[in-house]
Amino acid sequence: MGAAMAPAFADTLTAHFLDTGRSPNYYDAIISGDLGYVGKEIVIDIMSSQGYNIKNNYNDCGVLIFDKNSQDTHSGGSGCACAATVFSGYFYKLLKERKINKLLLIATGALMNSTSSQQGESIPGIAHAISIEN
Repeated sequence: MGAAMAPAFADTLTAHFLDTGRSPNYYDAIISGDLGYVGKEIVIDIMSSQGYNIKNNYNDCGVLIFDKNSQDTHSGGSGCACAATVFSGYFYKLLKERKINKLLLIATGALMNSTSSQQGESIPGIAHAISIEN
């Protein structure tokens, strides 16, 4: 589902930059919830096409929580628990220890059900941004 949710992530991130006047370099880390390897690459491409280079400080919780080679997870992790688990188990500690001071966490989701996809409908994506700073 990372490919379906990636445009929503990119739209939310772009809107955040335009609303706040910030750039990708403002943040120590920009994190997506659960786009996996496929969605992560799509986001990098979309943001690049809009003039934003996020490669230096962007990562995905689904990519961070699983290793696709040793765990045979293919695209990485998925599900709403990735963002909560990786933030509370990893990034929160980095913030407390002041190893990072500015984090933008964007949780993603796919709004679908089994009937709509069987009917050939699109899969709407949603993304919510949370900016956390020390």
